[in-house]
Amino acid sequence: MHNIEFKCELRDLGLARATCRSLKATHIISFDQTDTYFRVPTGRLKKRETSGEPTEWIFYERANRAAAKLSHFMIYSEEQAKERFGTEPLPVWVVVKKRRELWMLGNTRIHLDTVEGLGTFLELEALVSRDHNIARCHEALTSLREAFAPILGEAIGLGYSDMLAGDAADPARQG
Repeated sequence: MHNIEFKCELRDLGLARATCRSLKATHIISFDQTDTYFRVPTGRLKKRETSGEPTEWIFYERANRAAAKLSHFMIYSEEQAKERFGTEPLPVWVVVKKRRELWMLGNTRIHLDTVEGLGTFLELEALVSRDHNIARCHEALTSLREAFAPILGEAIGLGYSDMLAGDAADPARQG
């Protein structure tokens, strides 16, 4: 699966919620989430734990750049992850804990994230599909960035894991 994603600092969480409402985005849920990242030869692998939800394993590859970017990802159940990655413990790289508010607008997920040790961020993810090709997904993110512009800080090219670990220059993290 593929999506186009963009992340930046968020200056005003309350105004971000108001912007979501004014855009007629639907608030889906707010939840606490823990992502445990593992050292793997290429790409990124995380175990995502969310209260009341089954554990997911997500493998993805994307460039580290402060612009909307294409991400390739696969989501595995706990059982599928054991089959794919084995039953031996993987070396943990870093753990990311966050409070996430999930809003939806069309095929775009709007994440208002408060990340332990880092701060507050806006993350946009437009799922690429037959009806929403890469160009349409980029257009959707551009439109949302314009709507949120007054409360956006710097664009972020790294994942929360890279920011917390402080080793974004590690070539193994460039996937």
